Amino acid sequence: MRLPAKGQTGARMPCQNTSRQLRTRVVAQAGTVVVPQEPLMVRASRGEDVERAPCWMMRQAGRFQKSYRELAKKHPSFRERSEVTELIVEISLQPWNTFKPDGVILFSDILTPLPGLGVNFDIDDVKGPLIASPIRSMEQLKQLHPLDLTKLEFVGRSLGQLRQEVGNQAAVLGFVGSPWTLATYIIEGQSSTLYKTIKTMCYSAPELLDALLSHLADQMATYIKYQIESGAQCVQIFDSWGGQLPPREWDRWSGPYLKRMVQSVKAVHPTVPLTLYINGSGGLLERIKATGVDVVGIDWTVDMADARQRLGNDICLQGNVDPAILFATQGAIEHAVRDTLRKAGNKRHILNLGHGVLVGTPEEGVAHMFDYSKTVKYSDLL
Repeated sequence: MRLPAKGQTGARMPCQNTSRQLRTRVVAQAGTVVVPQEPLMVRASRGEDVERAPCWMMRQAGRFQKSYRELAKKHPSFRERSEVTELIVEISLQPWNTFKPDGVILFSDILTPLPGLGVNFDIDDVKGPLIASPIRSMEQLKQLHPLDLTKLEFVGRSLGQLRQEVGNQAAVLGFVGSPWTLATYIIEGQSSTLYKTIKTMCYSAPELLDALLSHLADQMATYIKYQIESGAQCVQIFDSWGGQLPPREWDRWSGPYLKRMVQSVKAVHPTVPLTLYINGSGGLLERIKATGVDVVGIDWTVDMADARQRLGNDICLQGNVDPAILFATQGAIEHAVRDTLRKAGNKRHILNLGHGVLVGTPEEGVAHMFDYSKTVKYSDLL
């Protein structure tokens, strides 16, 4: 069997130490040593006192921007756009060049690391991700191997270049998919709305599902560490389909593997903020906090005041403006932003949408939310 033994996480690439180098770089001025201040988003994630909430948006790089659509005409393959270093960097920087958000997230896909595990996939323009040989037996599972980081060097190079481009003016974010969410694609073979095969497997083949999720937890922990060591200052974990599980099933089939990932990363990089976002997570908020992440992503269906009351003031919250508000007037956007900021409190909050930027969103709406967020200080909300 080619799966790693318990605790083994696979081969590691030679550490680029980009993150450590940039964090510890000092500048000598008039005989004194000045340590550059870390980005606003990093400090807010850790609960440090900041004058305003940092702001970035999920899917801030994408089809709503004309510059992205023009680039996509020249490079129609999504795999090419998300796996060629020069294109990844250019696309990741498009929102930075236009809006100057407080976070610049790597342009990638949650399925990007799968070939490094031995799972090949294609992306159909209509059907989305397609996996020709979904894993539904122990024999198939045995063909997986530890994460081969040599197949993901474009990710490391991209993160390093983004750090060089952005400096500490904004946080550079990496991201990964959760074990459960990745498993839905690996087992179903494509996007699903019912998840019948994997949900049935919870009862018909629990040993197989546990083995797959355990393997994914260990290898995605390796992937997070690689992203951090390549330059990521924060990492967001997307349990995109975790909200499809009843809470008691999430406790069995998602939560434990997320905890395993987080503990593995924190053992090596204890100060790097980790965010967990689950769409449709209103019934899971306390459980998300219990995974040990630093930041809980809140979707737009939860009132931010309720989220803060339920989770307390000792953890950072992210979100949760309704993405549709960006189609509305500037006044409506401002009202939504202030409402979210006021309810989140004057500390430990990252302003974001409650989901990704919607296709067709006016760039002017995105620009106004970013611009307005920079004018609202915590002192203005008292």
